[in-house]
Amino acid sequence: MQGQQGQDDDRDRCGARAGGEPPAGAADPEPRRGRPRSAAAERAILDAVIALLEAGEPLAGLSIERIARTAGVGKATIYRRWSGKEELFVDVVRDMEPTDPPLSGTAGLADLRVMLESLRTRGLAQRSSVLLVNIFAQMKSHPKLWEEYHGTVIAPRRVAMLEAVRRAVAAGELRDDLDVELIDDLFVGPMLVRTVHRPDASLPDDLADRIITALLQGLAPTARA
Repeated sequence: MQGQQGQDDDRDRCGARAGGEPPAGAADPEPRRGRPRSAAAERAILDAVIALLEAGEPLAGLSIERIARTAGVGKATIYRRWSGKEELFVDVVRDMEPTDPPLSGTAGLADLRVMLESLRTRGLAQRSSVLLVNIFAQMKSHPKLWEEYHGTVIAPRRVAMLEAVRRAVAAGELRDDLDVELIDDLFVGPMLVRTVHRPDASLPDDLADRIITALLQGLAPTARA
């Protein structure tokens, strides 16, 4: 096993340019995202980035060379899996966050509740991890990295929420005379305020249910007899 890993690393070092990128014009027999991956190598790379960040290295200061050396792999091993640092760092963040829960894809309000609960648990995870807080702070100061995270993580989650809202409207669970994006904002907004803008606010287990119930019942006072 070690001999095979050494051969792989030798091929990586020979195939990578001095600047750390794959040779220009080199034919890639398979699409990067489609080739079989080594789970052990990927785990080593992700763990290497986390270890360097925990040691106080800033995102901007991490190089592919340093990451590869720490992970014990060749640079080309990294480039076969990620096009650059931004894509790699986004996967590191996703690895540290709670996994997105599965959705039914057919339910409306039920899927909305699952996604709101996922927002809550991610908020809890970020509060309990100084490293995650630090990473997000650094990401927002690097537009290219934040754009990559937004495009590959945040945007798909928003699309999934909007689709669930549309299913709820079609099922008669929500009003059909309001813009779906407004409805989505009304559901997501309270959770984002508590998880992002008010880090001292409580995030109780039943928060998703309370938000949904409040929106469905409305904020007008109950009529008195």
